[in-house]
Amino acid sequence: MLVRDAMSTVVLTVGPDHTLRQAATLMSARRVGAAVVLDPDAEGIGILTERDILTSVGLGQDPDAERVQRHTTTDVVFAAPAWTLEEAAAAMAHGGFRHLVVLDRGEPAGIVSVRDVIRCWAPERRSPEAAVTA
Repeated sequence: MLVRDAMSTVVLTVGPDHTLRQAATLMSARRVGAAVVLDPDAEGIGILTERDILTSVGLGQDPDAERVQRHTTTDVVFAAPAWTLEEAAAAMAHGGFRHLVVLDRGEPAGIVSVRDVIRCWAPERRSPEAAVTA
């Protein structure tokens, strides 16, 4: 299976001047664990994850004052839509992260997460009633 088959095409983008609370609110509303950070003054694309927000709050920082820019990961590893899920999983395991931004022709096309990979690799969930009749 390929990354294009597993990735979420809902790509939330935020700017560097958003507050962490604004980013968290948008991420929660879209039910995503990461946002792509587009900063016109910086080179490349960044990523802000739920872990970045949690770390900031855990340090006692004010999510209404902290800006996304201070918590963005800029040395992002990108996936291509044609990567296999094995390649994506290996990149995540090697880098110690849970999300890969998927680029298609240099533009964000999706995000693939560990959860997406597991969902594709795990057997289909069956209801308890179906298991009894099987």
